[in-house]
Amino acid sequence: VQLQASGGGLVQAGGSLRLSCSASGGTFSRYTIGWFRQAPGKEREFVTAINWSGGSTYYANSVKGRFTASRDNAKNTVTLQMNSLKPEDTAVYYCAADHSTAQRLGDWVMYKNKYEHWGQGTLVTVSS
Repeated sequence: VQLQASGGGLVQAGGSLRLSCSASGGTFSRYTIGWFRQAPGKEREFVTAINWSGGSTYYANSVKGRFTASRDNAKNTVTLQMNSLKPEDTAVYYCAADHSTAQRLGDWVMYKNKYEHWGQGTLVTVSS
């Protein structure tokens, strides 16, 4: 499956952005989709994941309560709604796919090597 992240941009602190991850070339509903981000000079870190049905999500503590992941399998799209953005959210955001139909997600989704497919990133810049 091929992935493409989009929707990044420049926003002021406290603002919102919505990222999208569009998929093609595979059976989208058989994949858990994860979002990761990488700030300049830092390791790529986990943000959130959503299971194949959209019925289970898992969030990093740093974004819990501010970010929401959802998916539309009919449109092969996962959306990441980001609210109350902070300057420390500035990073390139990537979506990734793990061939899994797990009903309930656990902390394994935080590991980058779980994901077989990665998309190009989209830059989010939050100004103070």
